Amino acid sequence: MVSVVQTLTSKYSDINMRHGDLREHLLVGGSVSADPDIIEHMYESSSGRTLSSEAIAASDDIFERWRLRKKTGESAAWIEQIASAVRIENRAVAAQLAAIGQLFRYRLGQCSENEDWAVDTMDAVAAEVAAGLRISKGLATDRLHAARAMRERLPKTAEVFTAGDIDYQAFTAIASRTDLIVSADALARVDELVAVNVVRWPSLTRGRLSAKVDAIVARVDADAVRRREERHVDREVWIGSDADGISQITGSLFTVDAHALDTRLNALAATVCEHDSRTKEQRRADALGALAAGADRLGCRCGRPDCAAGKRSAPSPVTIHVIAEQGTLSGTGAAPASEISADGLITPELIAELAKSAKLVPLVHPGDAHRSRVTPLRRRWPISCVRGT
Repeated sequence: MVSVVQTLTSKYSDINMRHGDLREHLLVGGSVSADPDIIEHMYESSSGRTLSSEAIAASDDIFERWRLRKKTGESAAWIEQIASAVRIENRAVAAQLAAIGQLFRYRLGQCSENEDWAVDTMDAVAAEVAAGLRISKGLATDRLHAARAMRERLPKTAEVFTAGDIDYQAFTAIASRTDLIVSADALARVDELVAVNVVRWPSLTRGRLSAKVDAIVARVDADAVRRREERHVDREVWIGSDADGISQITGSLFTVDAHALDTRLNALAATVCEHDSRTKEQRRADALGALAAGADRLGCRCGRPDCAAGKRSAPSPVTIHVIAEQGTLSGTGAAPASEISADGLITPELIAELAKSAKLVPLVHPGDAHRSRVTPLRRRWPISCVRGT
């Protein structure tokens, strides 16, 4: 291997290397890495082969692309404007959450400081925010949780958020990874450490950021880790007593199973024809009964002799895709996993449990083939594994 580093100018005549060697290397998959002003080219000796005019044109196009990536005064100004706009956006979101937190304290002050009243106030304020922002109540509830975390639990990290140095996704990830800390002293210490360090982690994914926060929590408050494990162990489902022919169901599931159940209920609820008189909510409730009976579709109640529901195919099994690092699966890593197309993260402890009954498929990003590996878990609700590409 011969390493040649040459300054790239606008005129190829100033490049003191043979274009044939360089172009051939690029066209057969060779690598070129550079800062805006130089190209570093690693290649073996020339094969002596004559390149076609198309190949030469292609290599010229590659050179042109590198030239266009050179930093200029105009490009630097645009980047500065983009970064400034992002900070303004982050500050605006933080201000929105601060106002939501103030609204919550105002409404709670009208009632009582009692925790039972706080639960009712959360529900009322979420509905009020949802109406004001024209978003769903679920999204409004998420913002209210974040607003309370800013005000009541993570004031130091909230200052970083308010300054625009982190975004909403980063703050909510931090809040979710610290919500099991009950000691005020431990929470204050974690908040301080996260606030100091989070600005040094600007390029982390949500999963890697959560792993960093988890490491701090584990170092400061081991009880929070224990409580997280206990929450997994204590999962169960309650079916309440009958009241006029209706029973309530309450419970806690693994998040991936809850998402699979939610998807399955939607699929079964959609198997009726458009003339069924029930609402979607009612059909979802009835779909749970159909699921318990082992049915692959929900009976239509349109009463029409020509109902088209019977001609529709049954919904396919639900598959949940989870991406986890190999170290987490093997027990040597502590990075949380991520469910595709879903918010939130999955703890390393839960991933170890899911991996026992999941189909593991190695996944390597083409750009990272020489580095780390991640593994997706494919899980069909409730337990059985599936094959997949």
